Amino acid sequence: MQEKPPVYLKLLKTILWIYIIFCFILAGINYGYASKAPQNIARIITWVWLIYENWIKTLFILICSFLTIKIIGSSKRTKMRKSNLIGFIIAALTVHVMIPLFVYNYELYFFTMPLPWTTAPLQLLDKHSSMYHNISTAWGPNGILSAFIVFICVSIIVFIGTLLFGRRFQCSSICLFNGFAAEVFDPAIPLIGKRKKIKPKTIRLLYILRWIFLAVALFFVSCWVLYLIGVTLPGNIDLITKIESYKYLAGELLMMMFFWISFVGRGYCYFCPLGTVLSLVAKIAGQKIKTDNSRCVSCNKCNDVCPMSIDISGKAVNGTSVQDIRCVGCGHCVDECPTKNLCYSTRFIETVAKIQSKQKETNKAD
Repeated sequence: MQEKPPVYLKLLKTILWIYIIFCFILAGINYGYASKAPQNIARIITWVWLIYENWIKTLFILICSFLTIKIIGSSKRTKMRKSNLIGFIIAALTVHVMIPLFVYNYELYFFTMPLPWTTAPLQLLDKHSSMYHNISTAWGPNGILSAFIVFICVSIIVFIGTLLFGRRFQCSSICLFNGFAAEVFDPAIPLIGKRKKIKPKTIRLLYILRWIFLAVALFFVSCWVLYLIGVTLPGNIDLITKIESYKYLAGELLMMMFFWISFVGRGYCYFCPLGTVLSLVAKIAGQKIKTDNSRCVSCNKCNDVCPMSIDISGKAVNGTSVQDIRCVGCGHCVDECPTKNLCYSTRFIETVAKIQSKQKETNKAD
């Protein structure tokens, strides 16, 4: 990999600091103060937050993707990383710009993460929920409908995409929560100190945390499903929703940015509840890193660049495929391998490759 140009790297780090600081301030005001503020002030706060989350975020993704490409170089061994960046640019332009402009609903981005990541889509089905009230007040009945349609369409696309292309489809191509930052800002992370490899004890802790977060997410989903079908629940559904909001702010938003500042960009991906579900779907898809294209020279570069601390080299020495639920399919290891020994694959990708190979043989024969 080429030496990182200091000007580009400094600019990338500066933009990431701006993104984090403004996200803390604006998210805190929007989620903490807006509900208590006078209606005209609350409306202004909401609009500023939505402009930041949609337009400014998309602008950052465009600029920082360009900077990252400049930093990592233009060699052929950046193919998968460039593909990741292109995917996030398209996703951001679609989710944050084109669809909101088309349906005039600028909160749609919050409904582009399938269950069980958030219960926001389920809250839309309850006319007494604050989510329903906020969306309908701002965007009218069509706002509710458009948000729910977007959620259903994205959920179907993500599920089918993961069955075909593995976890790479969501986590390294279209995730606009943590996935985009891990790729777009990758050379700038961590913001403080040098990049640290997560120790085995910490990995085991995060593994436990993964299942705890999934259980908590499924608990919130179950509460809302039971509530919607008329089951009387102990406690108050509004309180449960408020606890989920605090969980999002503290356990996800803050933790995600903590990892960017101190460790690795993919820190949140270790325990993302949606990522956990998709890792199980990816197993059905046959997701793996093949390690027998050429031969392993034990340089350990694949392990060094893996943001999920997976021991790829240990498998590659024996030509054994890597199938790990932590793998987000980012392809950093594939790009970094000096002997081009690695490749990302699923059953669908292998089938397409075989068909293409047969077509080439047929064309040569003709």
